[in-house]
Amino acid sequence: MITWIGNKLTEIFGTTLAPYVGYVLIGFAIITLVVLMAVISIYLERKIAAFMQMRLGPMRVGKWGTLQAFADVFKLMLKESLTPAQADKQLFNIAPYLVLTVSFLAFAPIAFSPSLQLWDLNIGVLYVTSVSSVGVIGILMAGWASNNKYSLLGAMRSGAQIVSYELSAGIAILTIVMMSGSLSVSGIIQSQADGWWIFKGHIPAIIAFVIFAIASTAELNRAPFDLAEAEQELTAGFHTEYSGMQFAMFFLAEYTNMFIVSMLGTTLFLGGWMPLHIAGWESFNHLMDKIPPFLWFFGKVFISLFMIIWFRWTFPRLRIDQLLKLEWKYLLPIGMVNLVFGAIITWLGWIL
Repeated sequence: MITWIGNKLTEIFGTTLAPYVGYVLIGFAIITLVVLMAVISIYLERKIAAFMQMRLGPMRVGKWGTLQAFADVFKLMLKESLTPAQADKQLFNIAPYLVLTVSFLAFAPIAFSPSLQLWDLNIGVLYVTSVSSVGVIGILMAGWASNNKYSLLGAMRSGAQIVSYELSAGIAILTIVMMSGSLSVSGIIQSQADGWWIFKGHIPAIIAFVIFAIASTAELNRAPFDLAEAEQELTAGFHTEYSGMQFAMFFLAEYTNMFIVSMLGTTLFLGGWMPLHIAGWESFNHLMDKIPPFLWFFGKVFISLFMIIWFRWTFPRLRIDQLLKLEWKYLLPIGMVNLVFGAIITWLGWIL
């Protein structure tokens, strides 16, 4: 699909202008995709939370509250963005743009279907993890530049939390990279043509999936790891002083990062756009092949999003000492042993 669009642009605009028009269209497509998925996810999160708490959630704007997210976006667009008098104005204003830009950059190597991938980079997984880790700089910048003790404390918590849990998430990713023998997103997906890694990777793949789910939720600053915001303790944490569209950019970045984590988890463990096949069930497998690959991909992504939302409305917030103990005393040692275990299985050729 990308090749076909590129050829059409070349025919219309010529070889000089076509690449630039393509970049603009790609940027517009990614922004549209993220905004639509954010609106859907916000609605789903509110309704799932309401169901778990035996209430209705938003019901006034639109049928069953379906337009509530659009109303909130419109409200934030009309609100004035205020900058504290004692803040470092330049860094204060740059921080939300940095956080959001980094989130968008991580979409580049994601394969939505066999013919829909922006950049088939040979180190795609390394690129996503590297770019995503830069977002913490924007959070630290926002907390420090706000000249607010609550913002600074929230940013320091976020820095310690993200840097710590990146280790466990990286080790979980390494387990699948080692089994598949590739850092390319498309290569990892192709390695699951005969079965998803969550099924054929034995115990190491299952343990890596659990570690990745916990560590990535912590990196997102989502409950029960939302110590960077912690409304009951820090007002709103690192974005206490932000309002209007600047606050909306932090809010959108959070949901964008949720999509990135869900897409990466889907790619590594759940086969990406690969359909579900069961050995010996030829009729079932043939029926699964009729479902378009992009529907498989986004279906798995929304299942992962549901799991992240489920975590938020099920578990209480951890204390900072409990959060760091979970990482350094449990997840990291288990992940390292699991990586060695996975290396032995791969070396012996025991992968299904």
